[in-house]
Amino acid sequence: MTRQDRGLPHATRRTRVGDQDGQSAVELVALLPLVVVLAVAAFTLLSARRAADDAAAAAQAGAMALLQDGDARRAARAALPSGARRRATVRVDGRRVHVTVRPSAPFEPLARSLIATASADAGPEPSP
Repeated sequence: MTRQDRGLPHATRRTRVGDQDGQSAVELVALLPLVVVLAVAAFTLLSARRAADDAAAAAQAGAMALLQDGDARRAARAALPSGARRRATVRVDGRRVHVTVRPSAPFEPLARSLIATASADAGPEPSP
């Protein structure tokens, strides 16, 4: 008859705290890719939001320049941060300014899908 058959508790194995060190390292290595993916996703979303804000501010600056008979394209580019100027396009159609900014993202295809576009209108043509 075994101990279990007699209703006696099972013998338990005692482990030392040092035995868990290897398991913690394995768990950390297993979770590291997930942490990296989450960090890249958060950075990409923040970058896309920043690109949208930059595009809106630049379009508004271009429209303000049109109201003051200035160069809308130059004003819109000047309103963009230096890093965003390389990734931006500015188009002026009459009294409307369109600005497109591609976010800086570590994964290029994702950045292309998150392009931000903003437009601003300087209102109707002033009467003579």
